[in-house]
Amino acid sequence: MAFKYQIKTDGTYFITFAVIDWVDVFTRKELAQIVIDSLKYCQKEKGLQIFAWCLMPSHVHLIASAGLNGNLSNIMRDLKKFTSKQIVEAIKEIPESRRDWMLNRFEFAGRYNPKIKDYKFWQDGLHPIELYSEKFFKQKLDYLHENPVEAGLVWEAWHYKYSSAIDYWDKGKGLIDVEYMGLIG
Repeated sequence: MAFKYQIKTDGTYFITFAVIDWVDVFTRKELAQIVIDSLKYCQKEKGLQIFAWCLMPSHVHLIASAGLNGNLSNIMRDLKKFTSKQIVEAIKEIPESRRDWMLNRFEFAGRYNPKIKDYKFWQDGLHPIELYSEKFFKQKLDYLHENPVEAGLVWEAWHYKYSSAIDYWDKGKGLIDVEYMGLIG
C-alpha cells in the first residue's frame, strides 16, 4: 500500500505511529515497557538513532534516523511487527479490564487483511516527515515534548515518564538514551 509520506533518504525524520482506533493501550506500564525495550533493542542491534521520543497512551512520536548503515523504513517495520505481537500476547496475560474489548478491536481491524494472521495492532504507516533544518527540528522537538502537556497528562513536559523531555532538561535521566539536537542529518 502506498502512502503520501515515505522515508526516501537517510535523513532524520519525525515519525508518528498509532494504535488501531487510537486505543489507549499504553496506560499499562507493562505494555509501555514493550515499546521502550524494543526501541532500546533497535538502537543497540539495528543502529536506530533516537534524538527524541514520546510514548503517548495511544501513539508514539520519534525523531530518529537509521545511522550510517541502516534503513529506517526496515527498522520501523520490524519494530512495529515485533511490538504488535508482544503487546497482544501481553494483553492476554496481564490483568486488563478492557482485554476482550481491545482484542476484539484488534481482531476486527485485521479481519479483512490477508497479511494479518490474527490481530492488527498498529495503524498502517509511520507518517514520516523529514527534518531538513534545525528550525524545523526544534519545532517538532517542542511539539513531541509538549504532547503530554497538551493532553493534560502532566503540567511540565519533563515530568512525563515516557518521553525524552527529561533528557533535554537533565541530560541522561530518561528511560531511553537519546542523541542530542545538534546531530541532525
